[in-house]
Amino acid sequence: MGVVNVTPDSFSDGGRYDDPERAIAHGRQLLADGADILDVGGESTRPGATRPLLEEELDRVVPVIEALAADGARVSVDTMRAEVAARAVEAGASIVNDVSGGLADPAILDVAAQTGATYVAMHWRAHSATMQQFTEYDGGVVPVVAAELAQRVAAIRAAGVADDRIVLDPGLGFAKLAEHNWELLRHLGEVGLGFPLLVGASRKTFLGRLLADAHGEPRPVGEREAAGVALTALLAAGLGGADVWCLRVHDVRAHRDALAVAAQWTGHTADRAAGREERDA
Repeated sequence: MGVVNVTPDSFSDGGRYDDPERAIAHGRQLLADGADILDVGGESTRPGATRPLLEEELDRVVPVIEALAADGARVSVDTMRAEVAARAVEAGASIVNDVSGGLADPAILDVAAQTGATYVAMHWRAHSATMQQFTEYDGGVVPVVAAELAQRVAAIRAAGVADDRIVLDPGLGFAKLAEHNWELLRHLGEVGLGFPLLVGASRKTFLGRLLADAHGEPRPVGEREAAGVALTALLAAGLGGADVWCLRVHDVRAHRDALAVAAQWTGHTADRAAGREERDA
């Protein structure tokens, strides 16, 4: 899943593709580099980010989705808003990637049910401006995240979304400390609840902290790619004990290379090494 941030303030590439024409060109390049899905988002969810107005988010994502879907791309919309999800599906998106798992706007579950879109529910506790105030996991991060995701699955099912349209995401970096992220990665099989998993670790802060300099300063965002590629190879080779349905990344070509190495190591095809299953969307 290649990231197409149509935002001025995303943590990694904010402002680089905030113009629709540049975002569309970027999406086409990600496809050429081997992306299976393009995840188009108009709201930054970096720690401390403020939310755009509804109309701003719509203006950012709808033209980009229309153009990329017209090219034949499989498009996901990265949104927490029901109205954006509905307009995005009308424009050609077939996946709704909701980082709030329906908590920010419960009506988004109805959109997924009514449209038949695949619905990705991420583990989430609060909006970006305050999420790092909610990093307590009494009993351990793995069982707590699994239990909270199970609650979301119950709500998603109650809205009428079929199990074969549900994908879960452990929410790396969202209301989590670095050690929480590593623990979740080691135990993905326990938090996935038997559903396909989307994992988004690309360039995140916990990788920057791992690579901190002698003064404790985290590695800058633009210099974390190699660590993320290494993590992709480990996940594809079986880290965490779960097949990962999809990896959400910024540099698709580099991560495709990692999948090729993992495939050679495990003796599987590159798609199987990634745990990717064909899911009709």
